[in-house]
Amino acid sequence: MKNHFLVTLAALVFLPAGPAHAQQSSTDRADDSVIAATIKAGLLDNRNTSGTRINVDSYQGVVQLSGFARSEGEKTTATKVAESVTGVKQVVNSVVVAPATSMGTRLDDSLVTGKVKAALMDAADVKSLQINVETHDGVTQLAGFVASAAMKDKAGRITAGIDGVKRVDNVLVVRPR
Repeated sequence: MKNHFLVTLAALVFLPAGPAHAQQSSTDRADDSVIAATIKAGLLDNRNTSGTRINVDSYQGVVQLSGFARSEGEKTTATKVAESVTGVKQVVNSVVVAPATSMGTRLDDSLVTGKVKAALMDAADVKSLQINVETHDGVTQLAGFVASAAMKDKAGRITAGIDGVKRVDNVLVVRPR
């Protein structure tokens, strides 16, 4: 019962907040939103994974997991949770294993993430709402599905130029046409 409630709640929360997908029917977007919400609920419900540190995106049944995990086991379990969801065709696990950091580092990382998001929003030819940005110990990860390799490259270049970014982990996936 708890799982069903979490899945329903997650679907209601994430369905309208899902990234925009060009050239995808409203039915496909709904299916992808339900897939992503179901996986997110599964991660939140699983005691071996953190649904708050792992991001989930789905495009035409291809799921990308991104963010940061505390162990290789957490990363592996996240893949298993995603693969168990109906409608998932493939899982691309871009989660990075990284140890916990201090409160000061987490605050610095939050500021860097905010600067990157603002810069991406200001950039022409970058659909920033399609990009998840996470920073851990100065490493900024860009994830999600974008329309072109040019957009992926531009987002990476912009991010690399932000003060406080030590390294860019650009795991953006170019959507198939």
